[in-house]
Amino acid sequence: MSKQELVVLGQTDGVAVCCPGLLTAPLNEDQAGELAKVFKALGDPVRLRLLSMIASRAGGEICVCDLTPAFDLSQPTISHHLKLLKQAGLIDSERRGTWVYYRPVPEMTDRLAGVLTRPTGEPLPQSAGAAS
Repeated sequence: MSKQELVVLGQTDGVAVCCPGLLTAPLNEDQAGELAKVFKALGDPVRLRLLSMIASRAGGEICVCDLTPAFDLSQPTISHHLKLLKQAGLIDSERRGTWVYYRPVPEMTDRLAGVLTRPTGEPLPQSAGAAS
């Protein structure tokens, strides 16, 4: 792993360590720090749109040449946003000649969904002082 890559949701040496769901157990400090890096990458509207465009593309991948025209931003700025999404482990890329093709990392999007999903059939925790 390069020094620029982020450790993502407990991945160590390519082995993912799953975080508990937010609604099932509190995150420890390390888990919260790792998860915050991913949410920080998603905290920008351009990056969120880029991930959406990549993830929803028929065939599972999209050329950077198809992403750039959708934004009123320079190509280097789009490349920077894509780099941050890649460092967060949300997308992967492959260079083919002049162009770079991007695809989502399903394990990461599934892991994020799992962190944010309440186990089936379990009620939400009641807040203190809530009416019964």
